[in-house]
Amino acid sequence: MTQEGAKAQRSTRSVLALVAMIVFLDIAGIGLIMPVMPRLIMSMTGVAIDRAAELGGWLLFAYAVMQFFFAPVIGGLSDRYGRRPVLLLTLFALGIDYALMAWAPTLGWLFVGRVISGVMGATFAAANSCIADIVPPEDRGRAFGALGGAGAAGFVLGPGIGGLLGGFGERVPFMAASGLALVGALVGWFVLQETLPVARRRAFSILRANPVGSIAQMVRVPLVMGCLTAILFMQLAAQSQLSVWSYQGIARFGWSPLVIGLTIALFGVMLIGAQGFAVGPLVKRFGARSVAMAGAACGIPSYVILATAPNTGMMIVGMVIGACTGVAFPAMQDLMTRRVPENAQGELQGAIASVASLTAIVGPPLMTGVFGAYSDAKGVYFPGAPFLLSAILLGIGLAVLVGSMMRHGGEMPARV
Repeated sequence: MTQEGAKAQRSTRSVLALVAMIVFLDIAGIGLIMPVMPRLIMSMTGVAIDRAAELGGWLLFAYAVMQFFFAPVIGGLSDRYGRRPVLLLTLFALGIDYALMAWAPTLGWLFVGRVISGVMGATFAAANSCIADIVPPEDRGRAFGALGGAGAAGFVLGPGIGGLLGGFGERVPFMAASGLALVGALVGWFVLQETLPVARRRAFSILRANPVGSIAQMVRVPLVMGCLTAILFMQLAAQSQLSVWSYQGIARFGWSPLVIGLTIALFGVMLIGAQGFAVGPLVKRFGARSVAMAGAACGIPSYVILATAPNTGMMIVGMVIGACTGVAFPAMQDLMTRRVPENAQGELQGAIASVASLTAIVGPPLMTGVFGAYSDAKGVYFPGAPFLLSAILLGIGLAVLVGSMMRHGGEMPARV
């Protein structure tokens, strides 16, 4: 390797490390508040756990609606103005917003905070675009996996620390989340380099920088649309864990905030292993198509176990199996980035984020509603019902993914 090549490789690693750090800090901030959210809602409103779960679902709904509409905008703005300013601005705004939520005196103010978080929380579009900017196609699966591992690491430390800090008060984790986001913005200001050259930027168009417009562009690439459809069902299935994990743990096993935080952290550790270390070698050995399909398939038995587990130990078994699904998403990202041109990577990532956000709009009310319906004194008592629904949804997503891979796996890149 020449001296210039070695220098470029070191620069790429440096940028990826910094982007991974920003993603880590962003996700850690989200994870910090998860263990205390049920009790914060109950202390604000005086409702029981089943009603608190429903209110928590609507808080997630508000967050997801904003992400759904603004993720394509963030992606489009990063295609126009570069990744660096978009990442730093959104991270700084998140820090201010967490401080607002730490102060929020009523549930209404908490909703306002979650709305702002949704607008500014679409950093993944710009972060993932950095990988497409500077990483060669043959190495993107590993790089996307590393970025996913950084996010998982945020879930390892975030909920664990959040559970500990929650012992000092429900609002303390929000203050810590604010500090993390502001520190990330400060570090990025001094050391993060721009990854998108001016020559590869394009004009911003609101007609394309919206959920309908960005996804409409992807319709021109059948494999990308197949992956996006599969992601829709897979992410909708995952909403059972994101929406009712804390509530079902309290209802079924009497989990404390510390146990909630530790179980989420354990799942994060396993995701780090799957995404941060396993996905690269697996994609290199078996190919992105096979890894995506096999990874998604692991989720079905996992959800069945989570639905029927008689104790915390079996819940952990289900989590271990479910962590294997972590390799599917980076593998699909690898495939999709190869199918769109270089100046549309932000748009692609915005479309991916919009699809994921759409599931977060529908998922929380759906999953918390199912949980509430099967966790009260009326009718059948089955608080694991949301996980069973997830197994069905994931089965549909897997069928779509397999069919798309079989029909369009060999297509060439298309202009969007």
